[in-house]
Amino acid sequence: MNHVYKVAFLVSLFVNTLQAQTLPPLTVEKIMRDPKIWIGTSPTDITWADDSKTVYFNWNPDKNLADSLYGYSLAGKKISKVAPAERRRLPGKNGVYNRAHSLRLYEKNGDLFVVNYKDFSVRQLTNTTERETDPAFSGNEQAVIFERGNNLFSIALSSGLVSQLTDFKTGPKKADSKPGEQEKFLRADQLAMFEILKERKDKKDAGKKITEADKPARPKEIYLGEKSVSGQQLSPDGRFVTYRLTQSDKNAKSTIVPNYVTESGFTEDIPARTKVGAPAAESEFWVYDIQRDTARKVAANDIPGIHDKPDYLKDYPAQDSTWKKKERKVIFHGPFWSDNGQYAVVVIRSLDSKDRWIMQLDPVTLSLKLLDRQRDEAWIGGPGIGGYPQSAGEIGWLDTQTIYFQSEATGYSHLYAFNLQTGKKTALTSGRFEVQNVVLSKDKKTFYLITNEIHPGEQHVYRMAVTGGARTRLTHTPGAHEMTLSPDEKNLAIRFSKSTAPWELYLLDNAAAASKNNQPVQITRSVSQEFLSYPWREAKVVTIKAGDGQDIYARVYEPKQSNGKAVIFVHGAGYLQNAHKWWSQYFREYMFHNLLTDKGYTVLDMDYRASSGYGRDWRTGIYRFMGGKDLTDHTDGAQWLVKTYGVDPKKIGIYGGSYGGFITLMALFTTPDVFTAGAALRPVTDWAAYNQGYTANILNEPQADSLAYRKSSPIYHAAGLKNNLLICHGMVDVNVHYQDVVRLSQRLIELGKNNWELASYPMEDHGFVEASSWTDEYKRILKLFEEKL
Repeated sequence: MNHVYKVAFLVSLFVNTLQAQTLPPLTVEKIMRDPKIWIGTSPTDITWADDSKTVYFNWNPDKNLADSLYGYSLAGKKISKVAPAERRRLPGKNGVYNRAHSLRLYEKNGDLFVVNYKDFSVRQLTNTTERETDPAFSGNEQAVIFERGNNLFSIALSSGLVSQLTDFKTGPKKADSKPGEQEKFLRADQLAMFEILKERKDKKDAGKKITEADKPARPKEIYLGEKSVSGQQLSPDGRFVTYRLTQSDKNAKSTIVPNYVTESGFTEDIPARTKVGAPAAESEFWVYDIQRDTARKVAANDIPGIHDKPDYLKDYPAQDSTWKKKERKVIFHGPFWSDNGQYAVVVIRSLDSKDRWIMQLDPVTLSLKLLDRQRDEAWIGGPGIGGYPQSAGEIGWLDTQTIYFQSEATGYSHLYAFNLQTGKKTALTSGRFEVQNVVLSKDKKTFYLITNEIHPGEQHVYRMAVTGGARTRLTHTPGAHEMTLSPDEKNLAIRFSKSTAPWELYLLDNAAAASKNNQPVQITRSVSQEFLSYPWREAKVVTIKAGDGQDIYARVYEPKQSNGKAVIFVHGAGYLQNAHKWWSQYFREYMFHNLLTDKGYTVLDMDYRASSGYGRDWRTGIYRFMGGKDLTDHTDGAQWLVKTYGVDPKKIGIYGGSYGGFITLMALFTTPDVFTAGAALRPVTDWAAYNQGYTANILNEPQADSLAYRKSSPIYHAAGLKNNLLICHGMVDVNVHYQDVVRLSQRLIELGKNNWELASYPMEDHGFVEASSWTDEYKRILKLFEEKL
């Protein structure tokens, strides 16, 4: 080693050793403080100015009560705070472009604006007390189509003329009163008897005819009854209006969440969601033909597989035998029109989440032609696809006859193209990785992708031709990258983080990005010196062999000197990733794991079955049995800790929130000899009490698949509690209701269990807000592990 470098190394080692000796130990009170005060606030909501000269973002380096808007000037290489008056003058975000990308439409504060990219001037199109939304260019790009109230309007860009295109009316149409036989006789008799009466009627009829002829053309009145209208669109040729009608079921009972600590001093009810299995809203897709003045519903009965019954019915012979080709309920998305208006494509999702169809729509005949079908006996989902029927997923046009979309057909979410003229489907990406984000360049020649192909715990940006093939990697540092492309496509604003450092904003030159030497330039530095003064650990990312031979990705925190104890953390949401190389959304838990490791604990954080980032089979591994493979992954993790780190098998704890709280309950109830103590935070205790969108995907509906709910709900297994349980729950939780833990408490009382306790937080929702609540909760968790392990 060079003498100079050797001296520098020894000095650095001495300083680090001295720092480690003098640093005060981590405490729960310290790490659970308001993060913006002692950690810092990362930049969020990244947008570009229309001229591509400034990057805007929300930030809070001054530790104010709320974030403020900042801008980074590419020319001046300087960050400055945007004054409120200037912020109000800035154009709105997002919006839509015309085909040449010379104009951009956007909505701001309920009014419509257009930016001209020749001089970046802004023209206001509307200024009304009503709200105008969803602006789009007409097919010939001479007008702007927008929604006001329930109806579509157009505004001519040349003259400013506003025209109403639809006339949707709430309620039923009033029926015209028809005269009876007696009235008809008397009317005819009167007109035959009195000449003056007949002359007056003829005069009135003639005047009415002239008045009707002089009336301007108006759109057809379409009465909605008790249905609601959404998704209104005008076809590029201006002939068709497509829309969706939704009928809610009045028998779908909503829940309430009592709020006890209120300004009024009275208990107040918070309206909340329905429970899984409640009667679902029904949806219809309609086409209004302006030329023929007719509105017709698109039939779903001929969609291929619309009558297919799910496999799980085999466990219920009575239901299976009475299926009788039921037409499953669906929801239409789109249509998505080609630029020349020749083709219309719709995405159709079944409400049971087991099918997604991409179909070509003929608006004249209302016929549907299948382009792609994805069937999953568990549920359709994955990046760019969406896990709920209300999502169309990623879809767009590469040219006037080719669409692109994402599908998990191979088991991983990949990008596909389909040519409507030739009927050819092409896989643009493939492999054992996921395409997690897609951006198409304005010339429609290049995709910008974010994938995890390097490692499931890394996310990098790539460029790829729209024809597929080789991808050019643009980012290289291990961690995660989020990308926002500038309007002129010369630069990429990158949000990057690594496992030991929160998100920061970087700038990357697009033209030179392919070179490994062209690293992104850091713009923001958000983290406080106090936070940086502690040597935060980079957890080791490992794979653990599950009992069924699968590899479980996990993060392990290794103590310098083990106390023989271990804690396993279970992330929430089920479909979420935490064993990765970027800054965790569970940053408080990350700091808590450092605290535990300082005390000698070995901490394991697993991406168990159903976690995101690992493809379809991993995602659906919990179908019809939550608390099955997702739990055995954790018991396998416990065995791995014993074998790999010499952890005492009698000194292993487990904890987590939401889904993590659910797994903690299942662990203590169904595998009581594996975990000595557990902390279940805001846990689901009975899946029949949770919501429709999430639960029905995984367990179907309780009235149809009761076996799945019985196996998966902790409340049915509470008799198995043997070791020490702490439950923490916010009392105004509108996601997992406090009622869940109240019912479980009563069950534990009736079972005579006395090794559990409940901590309630009267002013907290599902995600805690107050530092005092976080502190109280984690002091209890630490006390549990310190005393019981």
